[in-house]
Amino acid sequence: MKYPNIDPVAVSIGPFNLGDRVIGPLDIHWYGLMYLLGFIGAWLLALKRAQNKYSPIQKSQVEDLIVYCALGVILGGRCGYVIFYHFEEWLGDPLWLFRVWEGGMSFHGGLIGVLVAMWLYARRLKQHPLDVLDFVAPLVPLGLGLGRIGNFIGGELWGRETTLSWGMQFPKDELGLLRHPSQLYQAFLEGLVLFVVLFWFSSKPRPRATVGGLFLALYGCFRFLVEFVREPDSHLQDQLLFDWMTRGQVLSLPMIVAGIGLTVWGYRYRRYVPARSERASG
Repeated sequence: MKYPNIDPVAVSIGPFNLGDRVIGPLDIHWYGLMYLLGFIGAWLLALKRAQNKYSPIQKSQVEDLIVYCALGVILGGRCGYVIFYHFEEWLGDPLWLFRVWEGGMSFHGGLIGVLVAMWLYARRLKQHPLDVLDFVAPLVPLGLGLGRIGNFIGGELWGRETTLSWGMQFPKDELGLLRHPSQLYQAFLEGLVLFVVLFWFSSKPRPRATVGGLFLALYGCFRFLVEFVREPDSHLQDQLLFDWMTRGQVLSLPMIVAGIGLTVWGYRYRRYVPARSERASG
């Protein structure tokens, strides 16, 4: 199958003449636009979910919640990329952490950042952190799916070599091999499938922590499976655990365990978010 070879730059603005200086052009990449669309989609869905009488978040609080989560994604994603995947390089050059224009984001780092942001925002609202986690979990797959499509358009994070008919040759691949379009596998599983399951599951009141637990468990499983056909980073190919487990799989295992644990705990104790009228009267 032929790779569509879409220009990763969606819009180029400029250059701009400022007296004796020329600035630009300013390139806006599809990957950045996908992040923006993911946040907009999460914001719109959060507004809809906030109308539910069992929602721990009110419509007036959604905007701040999205800002908290966005900061968590960006700061946590960058820190996770540097620490999880380039730790030795970071030790040799600590300032590399702040050179964000060189690229590099990690989902697992972003997840940690979002969890910290949700905990802080839950404390501010005097809400239970697990209730906020359950509210946010169905919003995340939108951004995940769009982000993987952005990876595909950018021709990065491709899969391993394959002989399947839908194997693609990515322009940036110096080896010129036919590879799994693993970005699309992830967009389908971590984006579309995960969104549909979580949206359906959270459409009626569920025990506390079960929606967030289901998200963690399913994402961890999906990511673990796709890693079998995803090409590891070149500097990590000789650092496989047990000679087969990639860094992404190692980082996904705690998610699976935590997700199952939260779901079991939730159904064992069956604590529910009280209706908004009950919280107001209480």
